[in-house]
Amino acid sequence: MDSNELKSFENILERVPHMSRPMRVILAGSDGENMLKGLFAAQKKGLVQPVLVGDRASTLTVLEQLGLEREPYTLVETAPGHNITQTAIDIINEGDGDVLMRGNIPTRDFMVTVLEKSNNLRTERLMSHVSLASLPEYPKLLALSDMTVIIRPNLSQKKEIIRNMADALKAFGYENPKLALLSLVEKVTFHMQDTVEAQRLCHEQKQRRFADCELWGPIAYDLILSKEAARLKNYDCPWSGGGFDGIVAPDLSTANTLVKSWLIHAHAITCGAVVGARIPIALTSRSANEEETYLSLVFCAVLDAWRKKNAHQ
Repeated sequence: MDSNELKSFENILERVPHMSRPMRVILAGSDGENMLKGLFAAQKKGLVQPVLVGDRASTLTVLEQLGLEREPYTLVETAPGHNITQTAIDIINEGDGDVLMRGNIPTRDFMVTVLEKSNNLRTERLMSHVSLASLPEYPKLLALSDMTVIIRPNLSQKKEIIRNMADALKAFGYENPKLALLSLVEKVTFHMQDTVEAQRLCHEQKQRRFADCELWGPIAYDLILSKEAARLKNYDCPWSGGGFDGIVAPDLSTANTLVKSWLIHAHAITCGAVVGARIPIALTSRSANEEETYLSLVFCAVLDAWRKKNAHQ
């Protein structure tokens, strides 16, 4: 195994470079219990300065319930019915924030505002979500994309999703991550468009690299995770059963169902962020626990440092 690979979340903090100051994290929807727990856990590690945006009364109630009311933070109150995400983005655009964090707001409502062109969070890159997961019996963390932003990506959007995942893994020190293009089957079947596109993406990557990674696909789920399945099916892939660093799903529904299955049935630990934006955006499920919310902020700290480093090169 490459020494740069993340074997577990226990050593994820090692990838956070020295910070001149904590990141200013703008939490949109500040009355989410586990979001607040994770945010203040990150503050205790010296990673963040919390800026809470939302309803003052409900936020203070939750802080008191959690015993966090005496911790340092900034609270920006929003009027009833006001777009909380917009207020949070305005703080970012005024230069007073480094990371945007989704709190107690539905994903759709949050992302619609994030994607609004006038908010200037877009870049020339497509935004997509990258999740990192710790799975039982898998020897290292496994990335998964995209389960939040692009519902049914076309070929060019899949390229951008692959690039975003490769860049996110590069931020963690991976030199040439191995990415699997997930399909129902591992053979190209012309009535299954995702298998055709997977073959085309792999061919194009070999001919003219569009991302800093190795691609393999189409490939079925069991062949990604299990070396024994590859043996029984006589499937010759050097990365089956522990060599892949990430899975690129054919569509949002597949990725979202897969990560929720990991969480519920495999008791996985996950964290995630939206990449491809002007700033890192911490986004986990609203049912995510404190650890997952905290780890998503660590993820953003690594992305933020890598983005700033590359901006100065």
